[in-house]
Amino acid sequence: MEYTQLGRTGLKVSRLVLGTMNFGPQTDEADSHAIMDAALDAGINFFDTANVYGWGENKGRTEKIIGDWFAQGGDRRDKVVLATKVYGNMAADGDAWPNHDKLSALNIRRAVDASLKRLRTDYIDVYQFHHVDRATPFEEIWQAVDVLVQQGKILYVGSSNFPGYKIAQANEIAARRSGTIGLVSEQCLYNLAERRAEMEVIPAAQEYGLGVIPWSPLHGGLLGGVLKKEAEGGRRASGRAADTLADPTARGRIQAYEDLLDKHGVEPGEAALAWLLTRPGVTGPIVGPRTAAQLESAIRAAELELGEELLASLDEIFPGPGPSPEAFAW
Repeated sequence: MEYTQLGRTGLKVSRLVLGTMNFGPQTDEADSHAIMDAALDAGINFFDTANVYGWGENKGRTEKIIGDWFAQGGDRRDKVVLATKVYGNMAADGDAWPNHDKLSALNIRRAVDASLKRLRTDYIDVYQFHHVDRATPFEEIWQAVDVLVQQGKILYVGSSNFPGYKIAQANEIAARRSGTIGLVSEQCLYNLAERRAEMEVIPAAQEYGLGVIPWSPLHGGLLGGVLKKEAEGGRRASGRAADTLADPTARGRIQAYEDLLDKHGVEPGEAALAWLLTRPGVTGPIVGPRTAAQLESAIRAAELELGEELLASLDEIFPGPGPSPEAFAW
């Protein structure tokens, strides 16, 4: 496994990030623990979760599964760079009490303590804002973060789903505060089929020294050989992938993608992950395996080298938007 610095920090993280969103809803605790053991054995040291994972009445369940795994010992916690998130409404019925969601100083303080309890640890390496909170000024957010850093409860702070201008705003305000580190990472939707982040988000992240952590690297399964699986009677596309395949033009693009990779003898899902590892500014994509086999495939992708010809062909099938402002102006 290769490692890199997380943005402008001295923190070394693996080029693959273990996403845990399926732990609980899709994968039971025993299998989740086995996947985390296998990830650690493979050298993956960067684990990502969120306080809301588990969903519905089981919000927080995923953090508890991770906490139970840490409690087994064996230096598990010491070896892991742990990232979780704050923002979501944690009420089981979806009806949040005032100040029990988003990024007020009060909710940040409350949410950190709740996550630490579920995760059975005394600190979080990378505490991430799951979404933009337009009602809370960054001066308040950074004041809350500074206190938590001083208390040793969090070490670094990242964002998720932020537009480029909010990354800039957050870090400009942080720069005016003595001792505030600002954002060091951004999790964004980014993959071969969804490249809009290249216009503003990724350039802003690079300018301010944030590591880019793409989520949904297979675009909801769309880039994982979905048409071949359908033809073989396997799992059918759902959600974002099914919506995309309903468009004949988009379906034709996916067929061309699968045909290209079949010609080169490369698995589609592994190629999609390997492509992200070639992109400027990318720390590592989040892989969210439901099974040990899916984790093994992701690990193979980290060792896969895509030739220049194949990369050029992928760009022809999935052209990026181009840089900003040229993508929408002269």
